Amino acid sequence: MPMTQLAIGDKAPEFSLPRDGGQTVNLSDFAGKRVVLYFYPRDDTTGCTKEAIGFTENVQAFAALDTVILGVSKDGVKKHDKFVAKHALKIALLSDEEGDVCERYGVWVEKSMYGKTYMGIERATFLIDADGKIAQIWRRVRVPGHVDAVLDAVRGL
Repeated sequence: MPMTQLAIGDKAPEFSLPRDGGQTVNLSDFAGKRVVLYFYPRDDTTGCTKEAIGFTENVQAFAALDTVILGVSKDGVKKHDKFVAKHALKIALLSDEEGDVCERYGVWVEKSMYGKTYMGIERATFLIDADGKIAQIWRRVRVPGHVDAVLDAVRGL
């Protein structure tokens, strides 16, 4: 049950989060650029790894379009560091251990697996334009083909 349901055209909620490598990233650091902000459940799981590698493989194509890629999960910075090193990732992974940013973006949701319900991060991607407004939202993302769809959307801005 997301607290916030963001819509296309809304101002993207500002945040300040620690990232792999230890620096702090603010959304406002990227004013004037496009941002692909993607939320994923957990480092080093099959789908999350494929998604991170997919974004890494296309990082130059996104950069050529003045677009930064930021991945967010509730995993800590140390776990992110291991994930980045293990898969040679070239994207920033932000740690939202408190879940505040997940709540503000409406991706902390009730999920169910094997008949049990629990709270978790919905795999979702937000494309934020150079003015800081949400240009596109993908919810309940399926990893195959997703990176290409996001890249096409960026090209269309």
